[in-house]
Amino acid sequence: MQTKNVQTITPTFTPYQKFMIAILALLQFTVVLDFMVLSPLGDVLMKSLDISPKQFGAVVSAYAFSAGISGILAAGFADKFDRKKILMFFYVGFIAGTVFCAMAPNYHALLIARIITGIFGGVISAISMAIVADVFAMNQRGRVMGFIQMSFAASQVLGIPIGLYLSNMWGWHAPFFMIVGFGSLVGIFALIKIKPVTEHLKLQSGNSFFVHLWHTVRNRKYRIGFLATALLSTGGFMMMPFGSAFLVNNVGITNEQLPLIFMITGLGSIIIMPLVGKFSDKIDKYKIFAIGSLWAMVMVVVYTHLPIVPLWLVIVVNVILFMGIMSRIIPATALVSAIPEMKDRGAFMSINSSLQQMAGGIASAFAGMIVVQQTKHSPLEHYDTLGFIVVILMAVCIYMIYRVSKVVKNKLTTDNNTIKMEEKILIVE
Repeated sequence: MQTKNVQTITPTFTPYQKFMIAILALLQFTVVLDFMVLSPLGDVLMKSLDISPKQFGAVVSAYAFSAGISGILAAGFADKFDRKKILMFFYVGFIAGTVFCAMAPNYHALLIARIITGIFGGVISAISMAIVADVFAMNQRGRVMGFIQMSFAASQVLGIPIGLYLSNMWGWHAPFFMIVGFGSLVGIFALIKIKPVTEHLKLQSGNSFFVHLWHTVRNRKYRIGFLATALLSTGGFMMMPFGSAFLVNNVGITNEQLPLIFMITGLGSIIIMPLVGKFSDKIDKYKIFAIGSLWAMVMVVVYTHLPIVPLWLVIVVNVILFMGIMSRIIPATALVSAIPEMKDRGAFMSINSSLQQMAGGIASAFAGMIVVQQTKHSPLEHYDTLGFIVVILMAVCIYMIYRVSKVVKNKLTTDNNTIKMEEKILIVE
């Protein structure tokens, strides 16, 4: 009963909390766009640089693996410093890595540039989630995640169509220069306006970086969250890198039509995501996740088996698919953010992001080995096989997020009981 009360009380945001939602969403927007823009550029890149689907999968997974390794290394000291300083350090490195991507003249240079970008960019999301957990209460996080996850939709509505337009005008390098310019402005604004985030420093025990990392990994409840998040990311990493190539070579969509598809899909996501976040706070995060998963499983099968169809039908299928995907990500992220204690949040989020990225890297590399294209302009083969694999992973993930939900509910009940005991002691005194 107490857990239900926590779910239904939805306090309003302070002006600074509203600012933090906006700035974290903008930071996330640039990081997401840097990754997302590779998918619609996939067909252009494979043709321009004369690379195979397997090599393109390596480009995608290079970012993921380097981000995963970086996150593990960062976990030991993520709770030892002001979170704002760590956020700014890694964001500057991310911008530098994106500059190298924009200037890459060939496949090998692009591969190295993606590794550099992943080293810095992969940690930013983890730090942002730790800040969210520090600044916002549990019964606010569904809405917060809903707004921050709108960065995915915004990248589709604004970033990807503009990036594709720039790519068609000046080549595939142009979208990365666009990200560098916009990201630099966002980074300067964040540096000036974000307040220090240091409350967690009062709870540190003085253990070394490696001891802190080991204690975090040893926690059984934390490991449940790690595994659930890793599974959550595999489906997207399998399907998305080859999404545009599938639409162009199998479904009959032209490169000029891709921006419209991504823009309308993003607009649909912008409408649905705040609603998903609101329902997650008011109803039950796990129920919303389960419904979204079942929805997404059906649409994944439909999408990966599309024949040559009209543009309007591709848009409708895309919008409905992404509604299901967003209905999974928002409540799952909010639930996982509630697992760690404040003193461990930085380490937990870093390791969590690491495992998510590495699982995604394995998924991308695996997908690159399954998908085959005989010539530059021939249809992709075995993309439908990926769809069935993704459905199986989603089914397993439903069970894993259920376990996360049980851990969070037990934690909230314990916390509420502790607060009541402290209140009784104060009354007696």
